[in-house]
Amino acid sequence: MPAGDSFTPAETERLARAVQNAERISGLTFSVYVGVSEEDSRAYAERLHGGLDDPAHSVLVMCDPAFRALEIVTGTEARRRLDDVECRLAAAAMREWFVADDIVGGLAHGISQLGEAAYQPPTLHVTR
Repeated sequence: MPAGDSFTPAETERLARAVQNAERISGLTFSVYVGVSEEDSRAYAERLHGGLDDPAHSVLVMCDPAFRALEIVTGTEARRRLDDVECRLAAAAMREWFVADDIVGGLAHGISQLGEAAYQPPTLHVTR
């Protein structure tokens, strides 16, 4: 989770807890990048996502506060559980926090929302 130098240890811990909880709930891998992106923030986020250990089962949330860019990239397997609507809802919720100048709160809330949306309850199979 590369984060800006402006995050306090408590803020970094808050983001780490949000990531851990989302991973535990969903079974997916979540990554956060906060920093400067390139001009095409979507392409930059996709390159970051492609460099993850298991991009197919990963979700990357990239935030560039300077350019007001927010991107959520899902891998092929993660996309089966997180569709565009769920990602847009999480992005909208994050932006509400960002407007209130709470980047960490927005990211933590959005990551939690994504983790809950990707949750798949265990299935009980009964044979007769």
